[in-house]
Amino acid sequence: MSEVQTVEDMISIKIDGVEYKAKEGEYILNAARANDIFIPAICYLTRCSPTLACRICLVEADGKQVYACNAKVKEGMEITIDTPNILQERRAIMEVYDVNHPLQCGVCDQSGECELQNYTLELGVDSQSYAIADTKRETKNWSSVLHYDAGLCIVCERCTTVCKDMIGDAAIKTTKRGGASLDKNLKSTMPKDAYAMWNKLQKSIIAPSNGTDETNCSDCGECIAVCPVGALVSRDFQYTTNAWDLKKIPATCAHCSSGCQIYYETKPASIADRTEKIFRVTNEWNYVSLCGAGRFGYDFENREATKDPQAFNKAVEALKKAEVIHFNSVITNEEALMLQMLKEKKGVKLINREARAFQIFLDFYKKASGNSLYTTDFKEVMATDFVMSVGTSLRNDNPNARYAFNNVQKMNKGAGFYFHPVGDTLVPTFGKSVETFTHKVGHEEAALLLIIELFADKDKLPNSVKDQLNREELLKTLGKDPEAFAKSFDKMMKKKTAFSLMIGEDLYFHERAENLAKLIAVLEKTSDVKVAMIPPKTNSLGVALICDLDDEAQGFTIGYNEPGDFTLSALGDGDLDMPAMNQQEGTLTNMHKRVTPTNAALDYNGYELNDLIREVIGAPKETIDWTPHLPTDKGFKSVEFDSLPNGYTNAGEERRGYLLESTSSEVALPEVEKFDASRGLEGQIAYRCNPQRQFNDFSDKAHQIFEAFALYVSPAKAETLGSKVVVEFDDDNLTLDVVVDERMEGDIVAVPDFKSSANIYELFGASRYTTVNIREA
Repeated sequence: MSEVQTVEDMISIKIDGVEYKAKEGEYILNAARANDIFIPAICYLTRCSPTLACRICLVEADGKQVYACNAKVKEGMEITIDTPNILQERRAIMEVYDVNHPLQCGVCDQSGECELQNYTLELGVDSQSYAIADTKRETKNWSSVLHYDAGLCIVCERCTTVCKDMIGDAAIKTTKRGGASLDKNLKSTMPKDAYAMWNKLQKSIIAPSNGTDETNCSDCGECIAVCPVGALVSRDFQYTTNAWDLKKIPATCAHCSSGCQIYYETKPASIADRTEKIFRVTNEWNYVSLCGAGRFGYDFENREATKDPQAFNKAVEALKKAEVIHFNSVITNEEALMLQMLKEKKGVKLINREARAFQIFLDFYKKASGNSLYTTDFKEVMATDFVMSVGTSLRNDNPNARYAFNNVQKMNKGAGFYFHPVGDTLVPTFGKSVETFTHKVGHEEAALLLIIELFADKDKLPNSVKDQLNREELLKTLGKDPEAFAKSFDKMMKKKTAFSLMIGEDLYFHERAENLAKLIAVLEKTSDVKVAMIPPKTNSLGVALICDLDDEAQGFTIGYNEPGDFTLSALGDGDLDMPAMNQQEGTLTNMHKRVTPTNAALDYNGYELNDLIREVIGAPKETIDWTPHLPTDKGFKSVEFDSLPNGYTNAGEERRGYLLESTSSEVALPEVEKFDASRGLEGQIAYRCNPQRQFNDFSDKAHQIFEAFALYVSPAKAETLGSKVVVEFDDDNLTLDVVVDERMEGDIVAVPDFKSSANIYELFGASRYTTVNIREA
């Protein structure tokens, strides 16, 4: 299991006679990388399990040849990177990789950043000792975004490994290739590792795990990112540009609260059109993963914006008379601060539905726990070996929460509980020790009480909690057989030492939110369970900390990327244009409690919010001039934008922006209200939940994001509905196409909220679930 290392955990090793410090139990390859020492490796991914597919990382450790990706360091170990025999093995392996590899570097999408090219040159392969007849290998379009060229594939297994260990889809695997058999006489005439690798290469190819020509996956594109050659590329990117022509713009993904590190890769659109265009998005895949929205949902810029003085003056007048600003969380910290200053000086009301619910929940939590912020980030969650999830749809709400849950199972040999009213067939596939609880809507308190019963020190609990801890009754309430659960739980707990809980948006939009926050505070104070919270939208945490948000408001309304009497819009459909996130500089606050910088990838020729604020109440010249003025009493630091770091060390340490500073004070354990099992919704229930890869109007605008604004239902539920239905709420109706989500289970239907114009938050009110009537359109 990977854990946070302390200074005491560091040991001394020698590499080529020089002493270095390394983390105890770390693989030799990672220890070398952390100390800026190069060991060649093609198949190994830092955060994944070793595959031993390439064998090129061969080193000598204490006089014995080992694979650096699979051998762990120990105190006093002496490592030699290059010996004559190792160099001979590596060169032979590279020669074998180059056998029959297509010579199309001039047009290959990976050329210029191809690891096969790099290692062939690094190891001085300038002649070929081996030959064998090639096998025809067809190119395939695996999904709406993935293109696979089997002729270029070197079967390093990076794609299969990252899909299984990091993403959790396990959508691709190695399968039989049908290549010619090697001459067995070669075995005695060439290095053994080269022969073994070549034998595997001849027999294997990559294919979808489901036995069809299409992957049943989440279209995250992480397999594309880790492919060392040109075998896996985006269908949209293929043959559009050379890698060396692209300029990398470091940024923060603006689609969900993960706030992932990305690079917008740009160059002029054409010879005739010299305006910059984003050709693709990449990431630092050695250290972090990226979802499909972040990788493929990049072209949402407000391309046609111009400076129209007449429209600007109308916007200024509208702001001067505005009584309400309605906005969402696809906004920078700096813009949030501008709106807060507008409130303080002009008295306008600020409405942001998702951030307000989160803000209220954080206030409840602070009062109950004494902590200004939740205490755990999701990297710490990934270091645990027992992870639980309550109040979030893992597959839909936040990709990094899902990746963390899966990673605990795959990499830490862990276990997990998943509590949610909507059944999901993917989550149980993450590991053999995953227990799912498909409970009634409104029974989230029972889930937290069960966790307290299982993990808390009973002697520390207040009586108001103790009196509710009947394990058998709680399990029955949550739909579990107590006897069967007892057997499985005993197995799950073996050798488990680190426990974590992820909570999400269902709890923030809950009529019992205060009691839920109290239960979480009690759990943290009386157990070893670490709790991390998933902010509901892009910059909900930043907005919740910066803005004094209101619950309700009436009067003349300015909508910022939301409906209003006067609309400021980065979508190009408002009364005055605004820049989209890929056209802005500024900072975002992500789920890891980190304030990260983002940079403008594309030109913007219109007005910015800062221009309007300057006219109405006064403002500095540039948006990023607000960065050092973010509220320090809420944990922000007084740091200039241009001083913010934006990268990772070779050891994987994140150096992007800074962590929010939090405070903690001692408070008495709160008294908790009694859970009433009779609570909960009955009848036909709708759940406000987006499909994978859709988070907001901007992901919807991107041309490679295809998930529709529709009613998502399980296969069984679809059989009872037509192809188009009317969903009747208390005050309004929605007419929606019906889309089958093959991984959903049960009768609850999902209504997306990514289209701001649909006013979905108004339909659902203060909850994420509501009863509806569904009839055929």
